[in-house]
Amino acid sequence: MYIANTETVPDGEIVEVPGIARGNTVEAKNAGKDITQGIRNVFGGELKAYSDLLSKARDEAITRMEEDAERLGADAVVNVRLETSQITDGGSEVMAYGTAVRLR
Repeated sequence: MYIANTETVPDGEIVEVPGIARGNTVEAKNAGKDITQGIRNVFGGELKAYSDLLSKARDEAITRMEEDAERLGADAVVNVRLETSQITDGGSEVMAYGTAVRLR
């Protein structure tokens, strides 16, 4: 499955658009890591546990988007976008979406 944030696929001709492919996940912070990240927040520096959590969530959302595109019979997903929103205190949703396309 070819995934791109551009409108086209290099050397590929889009012949059909079966729809929008999307995937999402909601991840929550770990209470134990929340304490250590709170201390890090006081002294500065990257909040690595949170970076890792969001990276994992993005990967999962993209994987689910790919599965949705396969269900639609697509060869690629173009114009891919990622969004993050807070669902609850300590929990965030990451959504990946794009245009599922079939190529010649």
